[in-house]
Amino acid sequence: MSTKTENQLAVALHYDKQGAPRVVAKGRGTIGETIIEVAKANNIPIEENEILAGALSNVELGDEIPEELYKAVAEVLIFVLRLSGRVR
Repeated sequence: MSTKTENQLAVALHYDKQGAPRVVAKGRGTIGETIIEVAKANNIPIEENEILAGALSNVELGDEIPEELYKAVAEVLIFVLRLSGRVR
């Protein structure tokens, strides 16, 4: 296993426009790599932000993100919406 794979952290969010986004998957190492592979296979946009991923990794699965991360996650959501063509 390479050092990159051992340290790979991934956090997946889901936002259904009700409440705040929720953490739906998270993992480090091979689990992190698998989360990224699944996202790529399903054309889910990926934003690399090690600091934000680290903060989100402390949120329990299924929980909404904490208020102090709203701004950072909103910036990621805008990035995703721009990639999908839903926002200019």
